[in-house]
Amino acid sequence: MSAAVNLPTSLSTGEKLIKMSRKTNIIPPRLALGDVIGIVSPCDVKYPEKLEPCIAEIEKLGYKIKRGKYLYASTWGYAASPSERADDFNGMINDPEVKMVFFGGGEVGNEVLPLLDYGAAKANPKIYCSYSDGTSILNALTANSGIVTYHGQTPRTFLPLSDYNASQFSARLTRNDRMFEKSGDWITIQGGYAEGIMIGGYTQNIALLSGSPFMPLDLSKRYILFLEDHEWFSVPAAVARYLEHISQSEFFPCVDALIFGQYRNGDQSDITELLRRFAARHSLPVVKCDDFGHENNNAIFPIGMMATLDAHKQKLTFL
Repeated sequence: MSAAVNLPTSLSTGEKLIKMSRKTNIIPPRLALGDVIGIVSPCDVKYPEKLEPCIAEIEKLGYKIKRGKYLYASTWGYAASPSERADDFNGMINDPEVKMVFFGGGEVGNEVLPLLDYGAAKANPKIYCSYSDGTSILNALTANSGIVTYHGQTPRTFLPLSDYNASQFSARLTRNDRMFEKSGDWITIQGGYAEGIMIGGYTQNIALLSGSPFMPLDLSKRYILFLEDHEWFSVPAAVARYLEHISQSEFFPCVDALIFGQYRNGDQSDITELLRRFAARHSLPVVKCDDFGHENNNAIFPIGMMATLDAHKQKLTFL
């Protein structure tokens, strides 16, 4: 059986997680050559013919790989069972040899949220990195264990690994660079300056997490929200729907800025205009960029880390 959160009988699940979320966030130790990276599949089915070539590229860089027992299992057709996926994930959390847990996206990462061992994650700080549907797990880990997690890359990013993505991997995971490196010019939708805790990921997942007991946030703090989406998954009306849902959530009044990543190659006037209306309605600094998301550029953002955003100067700094 998978390990679930151990809760005292005197506290409800929500109360316990909120108490944990208000503690200082922990930056896990940096990754070094020769370290072990654990690869699991908590969000969907992975196929060896697609994933193994990616793993080989990671190994060529000098890292060792540990595969989850159920990495390629398809017990439920679309994924291994939640308990199998959680067993793999909790095994990596508790394995002192594993310095980083690396996983891809899918559709059903939220199925494992009640089964993750958040206490062990807090006691054994390590790097967790994913994107897309992995958003749910990353934000839940940060909110409930106090560990800074990393949104932006998956094992498939490494086949092939672009210069920009390699630089991002090093800057965020092997070092702790303060200045964010842009892949190109940003669009300032609405100017302004903000300082807050980074939170975000794939737009649909953040909308689904809003109000969930597995993403409790300290509402006395301020946040910089980053979101990414793509026309492959969401038409502009769907993006508007998710943004509206997020803006109606309890935590949105604590959001002081928005960074929006990707949407499509080519003309983006429709999504830019949507963001302009959103920025004006909420009086938020908003920038649009192609640095992160489901396209070729996969910048890594630290969830739970303090940062400043100068939307006029198009400058993001991690504190």
